[in-house]
Amino acid sequence: MDTLTIEGEDEAALASLVPAPPHRKTQSFSHQFDLKPHPQIRRSRKHSLDEIPQSAALAAEAAVYFDSSDDEFSTGGLVVNGDNVCDGTVTGEDYAVVTPPPDAVVGDDDVKPLPEFIGAGGGAGIFKVPVRAAVHPGRPPCLELRPHPQRETQTGKFLRSIACTETQLWAGQENGVRFWNLDDVYEPASLIEGQVRRGDEDTSPFHESVITSPTLCLLADQSNKLMWSGHKDGKIRAWKMDPPPCGSDDDLNPFKERISWLAHRGPVNSIVISSYGDMWSCSEGGVIKIWPWESLEKSLLLKPEEKHMAALLIERSPIDLRSQVTVNGTCSISSSEVKYLLNDSVRAKVWAVQSLSFSIWDARSKDLLKVLDVEGQAECRADMPPLHGQQGDHETRVKFPTPSKKEKSPGFLQRSRNAIMGAAGAVRRVATRSAGGFVVEDTRKTEAIILAVDGTIWTGNMSGLIVQWDGDGTRLRYVNHHHRAVMCFCTFGDRIYVGYASGYIQVLDLDGDLVSSWVSHNEPVIKLAAGGGFVFSLATHGGVRGWYVASPGPLDNIIRTELSQKETLYARQDSVRVLIGTWNVGQGRASHGALMSWLGSVTSDVGIVVVGLQEVDMGAGFLAMSAAKETVGLEGSVAGQWWIDAIGKALDEKKTFERMGSRQLAGLLISLWARKEIRTHVGDLDVAAVPCGFGRAIGNKGGVGLRIRVYDRTMCFVNCHLAAHLEAVNRRNADFNHIFRLMVFSRGQNLSNAAAAGASTAAYTLKTTTNPSPGAEEVKSDLAAADMIAFCGDFNYRLYGITYDEARDFITQRSFDWLREMDQLRQEMKLGKVFQGMREALITFPPTYKFERNRSGLGGYDSGEKKRIPAWCDRVIYRDTQSTPFSESNLQCPVVSSVIMYEACMDVTESDHKPVRCKIHATIAHVDKSVRRQELGKIIKSNEEITSIFEDLKHVPETTVSTNNIVLQSQDTETLTITNNSTTSKAIFSILCGGQTIVKDDGEEEAEYNPRGSFGLPRWLEVSPASGIIKPEEAVEVKVHHEDSHTVGEYVDGIPQSEDTRDKEAILMVNIRGSCSTTWTSHSIKVRHCFSAGVCLLESKPTNPTENLDGSPREDGEEH
Repeated sequence: MDTLTIEGEDEAALASLVPAPPHRKTQSFSHQFDLKPHPQIRRSRKHSLDEIPQSAALAAEAAVYFDSSDDEFSTGGLVVNGDNVCDGTVTGEDYAVVTPPPDAVVGDDDVKPLPEFIGAGGGAGIFKVPVRAAVHPGRPPCLELRPHPQRETQTGKFLRSIACTETQLWAGQENGVRFWNLDDVYEPASLIEGQVRRGDEDTSPFHESVITSPTLCLLADQSNKLMWSGHKDGKIRAWKMDPPPCGSDDDLNPFKERISWLAHRGPVNSIVISSYGDMWSCSEGGVIKIWPWESLEKSLLLKPEEKHMAALLIERSPIDLRSQVTVNGTCSISSSEVKYLLNDSVRAKVWAVQSLSFSIWDARSKDLLKVLDVEGQAECRADMPPLHGQQGDHETRVKFPTPSKKEKSPGFLQRSRNAIMGAAGAVRRVATRSAGGFVVEDTRKTEAIILAVDGTIWTGNMSGLIVQWDGDGTRLRYVNHHHRAVMCFCTFGDRIYVGYASGYIQVLDLDGDLVSSWVSHNEPVIKLAAGGGFVFSLATHGGVRGWYVASPGPLDNIIRTELSQKETLYARQDSVRVLIGTWNVGQGRASHGALMSWLGSVTSDVGIVVVGLQEVDMGAGFLAMSAAKETVGLEGSVAGQWWIDAIGKALDEKKTFERMGSRQLAGLLISLWARKEIRTHVGDLDVAAVPCGFGRAIGNKGGVGLRIRVYDRTMCFVNCHLAAHLEAVNRRNADFNHIFRLMVFSRGQNLSNAAAAGASTAAYTLKTTTNPSPGAEEVKSDLAAADMIAFCGDFNYRLYGITYDEARDFITQRSFDWLREMDQLRQEMKLGKVFQGMREALITFPPTYKFERNRSGLGGYDSGEKKRIPAWCDRVIYRDTQSTPFSESNLQCPVVSSVIMYEACMDVTESDHKPVRCKIHATIAHVDKSVRRQELGKIIKSNEEITSIFEDLKHVPETTVSTNNIVLQSQDTETLTITNNSTTSKAIFSILCGGQTIVKDDGEEEAEYNPRGSFGLPRWLEVSPASGIIKPEEAVEVKVHHEDSHTVGEYVDGIPQSEDTRDKEAILMVNIRGSCSTTWTSHSIKVRHCFSAGVCLLESKPTNPTENLDGSPREDGEEH
């Protein structure tokens, strides 16, 4: 612990490495040692510490020591606030000592809680207890379609994508697809073979497919009632949207795909259906393929048992766009991965998105129109292979001036830092080269793209920048409302929804102005989809929430109020005991007996065990290697693994406990075990590390943390080793502040399995650095958001204003109340300088530092030349959700904890520190989310105000269309006028094709209109614009144009087709909805193409060739 000594010559170096804390009016105790008089004490020693008789408790390993004085303890549950007795309230600004009422007990075994000391300063800022409520007060109420599942339950089943229709929500997962019928979303979870599937205990009823390769993307095709999916194995699959009859055998069995074929050699990243019904798909290497609708249609007509023939038929038909724009080995588009495709239905174009560029294609002719970079500059590129070996060494090298002969050489601290940092840099360079070098993420990379109803296109990148483009690729404007990466978009009406890596959802208007914003999930939002009156969000953990399109608005307060009043129906309560052990092992190892004495003997009633070790490994070489390994994402050591295995053996982890995970940073190690009986309620373990040594760069000092969900509440455990030496109080305070503010949790490597780590299964993994740097925008601390935080470790706070002999006298006489007054940590907590607002059980055991190894008894305190003053270096301090002592556990104060054991194991002698253990009893209030969802459904269906709000959303502005019949001959163009008759509401229109038929020689059309993919247009017809927005009392003109089909090479089975000279007729559907409407009306228009020059006559009889876009028949009065 005291391996480094600060000499006078090192002060300058130290000042340059660690910035001095700001000046405080209250002088720190590190500056008061010579000013504060020593208390009046007896200096005579009547006997040696070695001669003190050991109590039976000490001999029996239960080393609990009690004070002989009750001066600090209140009675009857009152709080002692300084020197005053108050009524049990703590303001958060002052320290307090609390003792439970005489009749207070916890647990089924009626254990009495211990008195506790509460530090000052916990009432404000990041140290304030987080706000909790039965219904989240900071965001709109939502439908918990699939509550956050434990990550460990999602092995091979993580959800990656979602797509929505008006009646169903589909999700692509790592082993297939699933869908929910929106009529059933408020129902309890469905049973599979009489049991609820783990991870979906509270999920709304759903249907699941057979097992497939991981699903990467989904596309809804309403015209053919199909859901298309792209997969990691390169296949595209089609699934029928029609759900099986409720209660049938098919309802219980996994459903199968309609057709499938191998589309790419690599993963299918994105699929879209163009304005002409053709399917476009993309993959790695800049590959874009088009699958003509004619081939897809033929394959869909084949019987299910002919799936192999259907696949062959499609696999022969694609158009490879990359090969079309490659001339003499030079390609016009980049060879980087095509990540997303976007169908510009307004102008019949398709956008292909690569990391730093876009390509725009004509959906009809398949021609490349333009290639541009993310700045909007047109590219005329000749794709060249990337150059290797030219990346520079981007490492930051700190140069220290070489002292002249007359100058004084650097001190020991400076020399140690230079040596360690130099060695770490050398190892890091070797590791980087062997790993192929780091790829620094360009924050300009495009991560999402969407088409808005006004025809503009919006893209979002990793820096949070959102850019608006016109249809030709001209950059119009950019906005930046958030500092984290944009992950996804969706639109509903004239609103644009944005999902961020921070878990935020923002709502923008068509000018890019921020309308609303809230935290939707505690992990990145990776997909958004709108339908059925909801905007659904999918987070990386697999949770799916539905946000009402009427939110934010009056609906929110109605739901929040009524749902809060039903709290007793869905509130649940459980309890768990947590054993926290801390030990500075001094680079040594312990016997099985020592570990049993410390931990194994007190776990019979414990659900969770957390162990923090310090100085597992030390030395300049090891620290340098550890620092280098951290930079390439590696951690751990042989010694660390030995300790984890040895502790696991003492805990009987194979039968009783399950190892959840660990994190090691140099000599710091923290690990966690959960009892098998509660394992289903414990999960989502994340890890973190913050170095504090040698200029915040090396892990000889610092903190390692674990974050875990227990009964849906977040608990964080942090193992710290703070700055050493008696006088370094301010540095210790600064170390704690640095750790608390900058500890960022992420998925780690040393977890119990790959699912816990999420390494091979997570759709997106966000990387965090070991030592994150604070940005201009203040980021809320991960620790501040936890329901419970427990710090353990070698905090290194000493006893001040007392000599070695005086301290041993107090220890001899068990006068720990006097010693506590000399404790630096307690004094700093009283001033609110460290562990603000946190609690520690009153110490009733001897100081745990410093001892001579392998020497038992209190006579083992250091008696060497330095005679270090004994101190309580090893501590456990925690905070729960109580803002006042003795609170009851409920959904507003969900975690109420108390310490029932706080001991040092004085019989363990393998280190110069004694191990400490603390047992905390936590009562946890949580929500039965399935019951709450059912209660939400009852509110939605029964509340008249809510019913009225939903009825208002069905309003569609009245519109008229200039004609319902259009006749076109070769190259003719007609104008269709759509007028918005409303004086107040905007109208949104979209024009689709309900199908095409062949006109017979006698003038009669064939009986059936056959729609193309996603109601695509026939190749001979152009409509521009095909969608848009109409202001009140205004009109828009739409051009309907015939284009000779022989100008476009039509392909069937890869063979160009001859021109069809028969007359054809198509049905255009002009769908109208309001700016925030959940329904629409539709106008039908017959468009006939007469190939001959003769006059074509169209009957004006009304037609109803197709169903509504949601698959349901139209209601009377919806056509005009």
